[in-house]
Amino acid sequence: MYTLQLKPQDKTPKYKQIVQSVIMDIERGILRNGDQLPSISELSVEHYLARDTVEKAYRELRERGFITSVQGKGYYVQANDTAKLKILLVFNKLSSYKKIIYYAFLEALGDQATVDLQIHHYNVNLFQEIIEKNLGKYNYYVVMPHFTLDTPKATYQAILNTIPSQELVLLDKDIPELKHDCLRVFQDFDKDIFNALEAASDLLAKYSRLVLILPSDANHPEELPWGFRSFCLTHDKAFTVVENAMHEVLEAGTAYVVIRETDLVELVKKIRQTSYLLGREVGIISFNETPLKELLNMTVITTDFEAMGKTAATLLLEKHRGKVRNPFYTIRRGSL
Repeated sequence: MYTLQLKPQDKTPKYKQIVQSVIMDIERGILRNGDQLPSISELSVEHYLARDTVEKAYRELRERGFITSVQGKGYYVQANDTAKLKILLVFNKLSSYKKIIYYAFLEALGDQATVDLQIHHYNVNLFQEIIEKNLGKYNYYVVMPHFTLDTPKATYQAILNTIPSQELVLLDKDIPELKHDCLRVFQDFDKDIFNALEAASDLLAKYSRLVLILPSDANHPEELPWGFRSFCLTHDKAFTVVENAMHEVLEAGTAYVVIRETDLVELVKKIRQTSYLLGREVGIISFNETPLKELLNMTVITTDFEAMGKTAATLLLEKHRGKVRNPFYTIRRGSL
């Protein structure tokens, strides 16, 4: 016999909890066409509910076409086998790169799911509000857990822990401390930048100094400078990390690793005002591939944003759990 899962601490009306729980279990495949539901009396006794509450829930489920009643026998599932999954995407921001992930995710899902998108803007309080309002309403919660660098890890981990592990998908960033046995499709930021620089080490050999231009106001993962410093120490390179290109004094024998496109533009302008040859005396490596960077012949280190979206959707549909590191690679061009 099917057992209904209700949450005593949930403030949602009980009849709505019954409706949501039955629909979710139908969409997950826990309940199938022809399965019998508990009787009104059984459900009332088991969960200490008034008969009117259960009757109201079953009436709504019947009106919405999810169940049917058979005189003298009870209530049975009659849902469409092609019922779509409901997925909530929670991004930290909506940049051009995040849009690539989003559209690749939708394309890979096809007509098997409906997807809603919300943005938490690195704000953990807004993230908590989004999850609390939507918990129990979706089959999956796909979350980019990027927050301001001063946000305690325990704060957002506690929020993530309220989502059942089989419903949670971490996207773009892993949280190793999180005990959830959930699907994770992520960048390994420190190892990725180290390996990408390593792949270009022959081109970097002519530079004695590396500069990482890392904006302090953009909440970039703290692991990024770790991998950069590790590469420089391994290869005995002088290095520094600066916040922007505005006050940078160009020096021959220096290669710049640039995160933000405004800093890339500023750096290119500065180089053009000197006699330095880009790719010989001064080098540039830019983060994240775009058509413009290809046109400018910029060397790029980048994750595969399209692959991230497709992988997450495909593995979600397969009910896969575990960790999948997203591809990260170097595109060698004339700027280095």
